[in-house]
Amino acid sequence: MDGIIEIGPSGLLFAYGFLILILFLTSKQGIGKEKEIIISTIRMTLQLILMGYLLVYIFDQSSAIITILIFTIMVVFAIRNIFSRVKKPINKRLRRVVVLSMILGTVITTFYFLLLVISLDPWYEPRYFIPIAGMVIGNSMTGIALGTERLLGEMRSRKQLVEGALMLGATPRDATMNITRDVFTSAIMPTINSMVGMGIIFLPGMMTGQILAGISPLVAIEYQIAIMLGILGAVSITLFMLTRLGYQTFFNKWSQLEDME
Repeated sequence: MDGIIEIGPSGLLFAYGFLILILFLTSKQGIGKEKEIIISTIRMTLQLILMGYLLVYIFDQSSAIITILIFTIMVVFAIRNIFSRVKKPINKRLRRVVVLSMILGTVITTFYFLLLVISLDPWYEPRYFIPIAGMVIGNSMTGIALGTERLLGEMRSRKQLVEGALMLGATPRDATMNITRDVFTSAIMPTINSMVGMGIIFLPGMMTGQILAGISPLVAIEYQIAIMLGILGAVSITLFMLTRLGYQTFFNKWSQLEDME
């Protein structure tokens, strides 16, 4: 395309100079993370190259079945990543809540965005569907991972306060209301904070990519505003479901707090 500067193999080699720099700096600081940095860089490179060729094939096919299959795979891997990020033990009931919250939150937001915000036709057009779904799923994954970790930690650290409230006649929902509020707030704040600095402190990745591809900055801004609101909506829905249903998994059918050890 006219106006696009291709990086090319030589440019990518120079880009890997940043890897050499961070390896040097971590070595000087004695951090000892050189192996992890190298492995993560290799994984990123291979995964992106594979995804690049896969997307070329998917874009050429433009099939609803393939698009939904890719979307499903993305959600499944995101859920697996959530469970791997959360270091505390998660009971089965809470796991089901996490899965349900992730699926419903991302599906509702993705289709709302594609059908009503940008009026995509056909709705399964992979060139739009997959990148937008990826941003929604990725941010929802981060939010719900933070929320789950915080919920588990707060329920353990405030166990005596919750039990005291129950003894005074409070319902499980009332006894955990402050906890669920704190969980929701802390998990959604990274998304809100990223929105605060956009446009003045930094230009977000989606907008920058469109501008580099030759799209008008005004069109890129429209897309960036819309997708950030969509991301905020997705994170809000998933966290709302997590907190509204998640606290219940710590109680039995008699509204007694179960052992969390």
